[in-house]
Amino acid sequence: QVQLVESGGGLVQAGGSLRLSCAVSGSTFSSTVIEWYRQAPGKERELVAGLSRGGRFTISRDNAKNTVDLQMNSLKPEDTAVYYCFARYGGYAYWGQGTQVTVSS
Repeated sequence: QVQLVESGGGLVQAGGSLRLSCAVSGSTFSSTVIEWYRQAPGKERELVAGLSRGGRFTISRDNAKNTVDLQMNSLKPEDTAVYYCFARYGGYAYWGQGTQVTVSS
């Protein structure tokens, strides 16, 4: 059973940065596909990796720590959402519990 635990969310002012981390257990990390999604109130869940226009969001993997981090810079109020870690492993999909990111204007 793959377990995903997100951390690092919180409240930040517009223009600030946050780094989210997803700790992965229960799988062979190198064989696990990890992605970040987000869901804003009243909107559908969307893939964060597709939002890296301008380099504001960067995803990185640490194979030694079994973590996947999401570095978010130049945050905007419209980035406010619950951010989820998602994994695909062994033909199954797994979601983390989510972490709230709130960007104030």
